Amino acid sequence: MFQRDPWLTVVLLALLGFQLSGCALPRREIPGHLRPAVDAAIEKVRPALVRIRVVSTDYSDGREIKVQSVGSGAIITEDGYLVTNHHVAGHGTRMFCTLWNREEIEADLVGTDPLTDISVLKLKPKLPRRFATVGFGDSAKMRVGDPVLAMGSPMALSQSVTLGIISNTEMMMPRFQGSRSRFRLDGEDVGALVKWIGHDAAIYGGNSGGPLVNLAGDIIGINEISYGLGGAIPGNLAKAVADELIASGKVRRSWVGVDLQPLFKSAAEEHGVLISGVYPDSPADRAGFQAGDLLLQLADTKVDVRYDEQMPELMRLTTSLPIGQPVPAVIKRGGELLNVQVVPDERGEVYPKQQELKQWGLTARDLSVFMAKEMKRASLDGAVVTSVRAGGPAGEAKPELRDCDVIVEVNDTPVRSVRELEELTRKLTEGRTDRVPVVVTFERKAARYLAVVRIGIQELRDPGLEVTKAWLPVETHVIGREIATQLGQPGLRGFYITRVYPGTTAETAGLQAGDFIVSLDGERLTATAAEHEDELATLVRQYDIGKTVELTVLRDQAEKKINVELARSPRLKREMKKYRNDDFEFTARDVSFFDAAEEQWDPDQTGALVEDVRSGSWAELGSLQSGDLILRVDGLAIENVETLRKTMEHIVSARKTVVTMKVLRGARTTFLELEPDWKN
Repeated sequence: MFQRDPWLTVVLLALLGFQLSGCALPRREIPGHLRPAVDAAIEKVRPALVRIRVVSTDYSDGREIKVQSVGSGAIITEDGYLVTNHHVAGHGTRMFCTLWNREEIEADLVGTDPLTDISVLKLKPKLPRRFATVGFGDSAKMRVGDPVLAMGSPMALSQSVTLGIISNTEMMMPRFQGSRSRFRLDGEDVGALVKWIGHDAAIYGGNSGGPLVNLAGDIIGINEISYGLGGAIPGNLAKAVADELIASGKVRRSWVGVDLQPLFKSAAEEHGVLISGVYPDSPADRAGFQAGDLLLQLADTKVDVRYDEQMPELMRLTTSLPIGQPVPAVIKRGGELLNVQVVPDERGEVYPKQQELKQWGLTARDLSVFMAKEMKRASLDGAVVTSVRAGGPAGEAKPELRDCDVIVEVNDTPVRSVRELEELTRKLTEGRTDRVPVVVTFERKAARYLAVVRIGIQELRDPGLEVTKAWLPVETHVIGREIATQLGQPGLRGFYITRVYPGTTAETAGLQAGDFIVSLDGERLTATAAEHEDELATLVRQYDIGKTVELTVLRDQAEKKINVELARSPRLKREMKKYRNDDFEFTARDVSFFDAAEEQWDPDQTGALVEDVRSGSWAELGSLQSGDLILRVDGLAIENVETLRKTMEHIVSARKTVVTMKVLRGARTTFLELEPDWKN
């Protein structure tokens, strides 16, 4: 259950707007008496509205994968703090905000809260400035039928406004549809605290994080979902979370350690909430709570939950208790009232942040209290494997590591966290160009395993040169029997010239595409099928480089004798020197003679030819493609992969946040911008 975060799926659904019907929404005409108020609200909010382009990280197949998406937000302070959704920016590594005047400003993630799906960003202008803002209204005062405006940047388009009315002030995810219908982010059930403001203003992909405003131009919600009806996080809740994120970078919540559910419909009791479960060694467990108890009172607040709609208020109470201080509670067990005291712990995150360990070919995270209890582990020590790259060091071990394995030792050194594993790996591999075998101890459920893992990033080796031999500078294919018969010469044997390489001895001698080569130095060729493809090359290789041979060719049904000097065979593509950049995740090689010939480049064409770009990499996000010829990087000419290597090493050491590349793609040159994040 901890194999990978489901947040990316939620992001995709949210960007699609959760549109289930697929039907176009009808156009809504603005009533004449509302027109002045609508215009005034738009004018007030528009300067504070932003479109957010986010580069986020996901983790799968043993790699950190970069994902680009868009959302919306609103500036809420003059110094540039803005509010949006966690599922828009909570996993962001780089964020770029486009203001109402099309100006783009980069932003930092200040803090994020998956439980309420709220994130706060801070704009980073080049010079200090004051920004236009929009304030929060009182969402508790909104009533069903009140007109509202949903504002944002749907489908990454320019600013957009849709009009609707509030349909429901306490929209909930229906419990009868089961746990799969819950809206979860990073393991958190957003509906546990949030009762959405339902409205029928049209919501499209990209509206996520944008404000829902009243006709006074105040934020009364942050748009998040659409199930036909739009759903907005109430503004009062969003403001409280945003204020705490701005103040401290995180939201501190209390944790008691109980699972709660509404009273049964058939229950005789009229008050309380059912305690359905108690976490072992939790505050509730230490206080004596038991599954099946009724919680009647907590922190001097009476508890009454018979309906799902009452649960978020109770959850907000249980998560706002004073951390580390005794809190009185009244429970009912078997008809008896019991007065107890519970001392809440601080509530941690369900899923700690993941990290890629390239030397292992896996991704991992620390254990949280929730994960440890679900996995029935006695401590939080270890690094939990979240994904493994097929063919990587961890995937090739015997036994191989798998998702949910917990690494606890490496070479008899305890591993208590991902940071410790990373530091230990650095010490073991520092200065090594080959992989280093280590003994790893990992636990899989209740079993304990040992495996040898060869960790490290192996450098690309020079493929070496093949022996140079005599070469006829043409491309050919066999004259098959069917071709010969159709040409009316069933006895024709040999090779058809498909191409004469320009600037070579073959071109100088006068060979032409379309010639039939039928003999070499008087020896008739016998090739008649594809399996005879090597006959001509084999005969040529028996000669010395520079030797002149006589070819008999058939041209326009007439035989011609042509003397050709045999050239030195050029290096093959597989022989060219390669370079792999593990930060941007692309591989390039030197240009071969055959590359230049195929692409019709000048024979002395310089550059580095891109062979591979990993999906979800900084290179891919910057639009670098396999087949691109890199000509310049940050204005510096790239002669070959050695020049590229030195240039990229300088870029990595300088931690440049913008890297420009000039590439030749097909017949055109284009310029690319790669925007890496070096925080990790």
